[in-house]
Amino acid sequence: MKKILIVEDDMSIHNLIKELLLKEYILVDAFSGTEAMGLIEKEQPDLIILDLMLPGLSGEEIIKKVYDIPIIVISAKVSIKDKVDNLLNGATDYITKPFNNEELLARVQVHLRNSKEKNRDLCFKELKLLNDNSTLLINNNKIKLTKTEYAILKQLILNSKQIIPKNKLLELISQDTPDCDENSLKVHISNLKKKIHNYSNQNYIESIWGIGYKIFDK
Repeated sequence: MKKILIVEDDMSIHNLIKELLLKEYILVDAFSGTEAMGLIEKEQPDLIILDLMLPGLSGEEIIKKVYDIPIIVISAKVSIKDKVDNLLNGATDYITKPFNNEELLARVQVHLRNSKEKNRDLCFKELKLLNDNSTLLINNNKIKLTKTEYAILKQLILNSKQIIPKNKLLELISQDTPDCDENSLKVHISNLKKKIHNYSNQNYIESIWGIGYKIFDK
């Protein structure tokens, strides 16, 4: 069962959210930003529902400190600037008060589902890309990949049924490795091919001349 941290100092709203989620999720309560930060490390929730105007640390400060956990902001701050700033700083979603109960439930389900997909291991034939951002397994052999190599292989596996144009591949990996360009992409692809070939007879990555790259087995 997934665990959700509710960070809200208004008791009526806090209890309403708890009532909505109690049957489906394990719930952890925090009533201040400082308390929330301690519980995030201790409880390791799968999702955080976060008010912004809190005692101690503000919700905005929490957003900047937390990585890899979906955060749904529920706030009375309704300006576009507040929404944009918090989304750009790391919030996953932003709902204004008063909120619709069914909408909140739907968004919780969507972000937990997306988080599960994001964090799963990826497999293609004998290749298994672990979700640690650095390890490829081939027949139980561990291969350490650079951040860029990992990002490239991840996108090739996720898009295994199609050729990915060079510019599209660069766009897809830009969030994980923003410094890669078209020239260095060729070098990273070459290094990745060599690492795979050391443990496999298959040439999994094909360069499609003038277009891009594709993962395949032959």
